[in-house]
Amino acid sequence: MVSLSMLRIAHVSDIHILDWSSFSFQDLFSKRLVGAANLLFSRRKHHDPRLFFSLCEDLAHEKPDQIVLTGDVSNLSLPSEFQKVLDTLKHFAFDPKSLTMIPGNHDVYVKKAQDQRLFEHFFQDYATFDGKTQTDPVSFPFVRIRGPIALIGTSTAVPTKPFLANGMLGTHQLRSLKQILQEHASYFRVLLIHHPPIAYRKDILRGLRDKKQLQALLQEVGCELILHGHEHRDLLSFLDGPQGNIPVIGVGSGTYASARAEHRARYNIYTIEDHRLTHIETRVHDAKTNGFIPFLSNPHPLTI
Repeated sequence: MVSLSMLRIAHVSDIHILDWSSFSFQDLFSKRLVGAANLLFSRRKHHDPRLFFSLCEDLAHEKPDQIVLTGDVSNLSLPSEFQKVLDTLKHFAFDPKSLTMIPGNHDVYVKKAQDQRLFEHFFQDYATFDGKTQTDPVSFPFVRIRGPIALIGTSTAVPTKPFLANGMLGTHQLRSLKQILQEHASYFRVLLIHHPPIAYRKDILRGLRDKKQLQALLQEVGCELILHGHEHRDLLSFLDGPQGNIPVIGVGSGTYASARAEHRARYNIYTIEDHRLTHIETRVHDAKTNGFIPFLSNPHPLTI
């Protein structure tokens, strides 16, 4: 087992940054039109991009050892949205060595975004294997070793029909993921995935299609922690592993502008000690101060 000192991992997800400046006439004939209508009548009211800036300010102050962002950084997978996120990350000088990103379904909202590999183009420095250069293509899954921790990034982002938000790993990723997990069994393995790898309400319309295959794989080779987004709410569940239960944790949206603290913009900080997850702190946006503070009604138990 790799020696483990105390480490803190910040978990951010579903910031849904909006920027219309690269929306084109051709986008009127794609799923982006449906998404744009949803933005005008609903989602735009809920997600405030200014809260992402405040969240980044808090991250810069908290200085976690690692930051992970589990997808849906954009709304319509528009280049201007990705650029806006990238500009914010660079503004705060977040080092790619300390920040890891994976895509969500909104980051591959239409087939055009998938074919052009827009997420990979903008965020390749934050989503690659260790040691790769900018000329190497981004591929999933990837692994990044950070001391005693192995961060394993996957992509469940696939274009879907209107009103659907399913995800899928696929045969290739599942096969590679098994090998990566086996090869890094001595590390504290943190699996990053956008869609929850569990059964839950409405997962027929928006869940992970091959979750049963992933669950069987994890039951065989194990993992120490699974982090996901997608549902815009705090979730804690467990999957069976060869050495016991595997914590599966979902975090609420990083930009949700609800008046209720239990739904408002947030992120988590996980403390890992002696090869164990020992503490979870949820930090929530405080509208009065425009800062992030500990959420005293944290739904997660303090000790796993």
